[in-house]
Amino acid sequence: MITKKEVELASTSTWKINATFIFVIALIIIFAVYPDLFTTNVLANVQGMNTFKTMLISIVLEAMPFLLLGVIVSSLMQVYIPEQWIKRFIPKNPILGVLVASFLGILFPVCECGLIPVVRRLIAKGMPLYAGVAFFLAGPIVNPVVYSATLVAFRTNPDMVYARMGLAVAVAACIGLIIYMFVKRDPLKDSPHSAHVQHGHAHHSHRHTHRTKKGGKLQEAIQHGGAEFFDMGKYLILGSFITALIQAFIPRSELIGIGQGEYTSHLFMIGFAYILSLCSTADAFVAASFVSTFSAGSLLTFLVFGPMIDLKGTLMLLSAFKARFVILLIVLVAIMVPIGALIIGRFYF
Repeated sequence: MITKKEVELASTSTWKINATFIFVIALIIIFAVYPDLFTTNVLANVQGMNTFKTMLISIVLEAMPFLLLGVIVSSLMQVYIPEQWIKRFIPKNPILGVLVASFLGILFPVCECGLIPVVRRLIAKGMPLYAGVAFFLAGPIVNPVVYSATLVAFRTNPDMVYARMGLAVAVAACIGLIIYMFVKRDPLKDSPHSAHVQHGHAHHSHRHTHRTKKGGKLQEAIQHGGAEFFDMGKYLILGSFITALIQAFIPRSELIGIGQGEYTSHLFMIGFAYILSLCSTADAFVAASFVSTFSAGSLLTFLVFGPMIDLKGTLMLLSAFKARFVILLIVLVAIMVPIGALIIGRFYF
């Protein structure tokens, strides 16, 4: 039986490993792009340090209110909305099913971190796999909080908002239909280890339910929201730090060379989004800081790919689904998002 203390220790250990890994990988990428970073810029360029501090503070301050709002809405939904309500919205027709599931995030605005466990439970209870996949791919992008955050971040280019929502729904629906046609086996994990973890989680949830009866659902929502806010906040600060570092100390000419490349810009943004693992309520402000150096199409790739598949999301998917299925999802998203963004960037922006 897994105790609460053991769960907390495991969670803390996982956070430290993830944060360290992300930070190390980010530094490797920065030095690969510009190896003389600290010898020629940080120590010698006071203006660069001022730019770094200004950008870091501005990105965090702009994104934090939307992150907080998203956490509040997500926590209230998690506590007050039964999963059966979500399941009732899915039509039996697969085409209608993936379309409706892709738009469910409008009615049930839960961020990507809270969405994967919910979808896993729904699939285990009978929701079609293709609908569940479409829901957790598009849900973090089409929800009203993310729409508002993107609109504020790209206030001078509102077309980016509609392109983001449209591409997210199109990719999620297409991948959902591919899953419907080609995935016939149950991809959920069902091993002794996962059963043990589920038993431990159920035991923890049971005790949590007793506390809920005593303290009320509002207390549970506050506790859930606080934990989620600090969990998402660390990724926001780390992502803002790396973004400000890149903008301040990597020469603008090199950034433009990468950012205006027809294919290199999209590849860079895929890797950037995957490593940063930003919450979808905050990533638009990071993307907006690259408007002057990166093409609109590559920024669209960043805004759609990141909420669908990133490092922390991959770890969560691997804990719920079999590795082969997770790899299939990553490949499909990595192919379809940049292709869609390239088409939109060429004909729409």
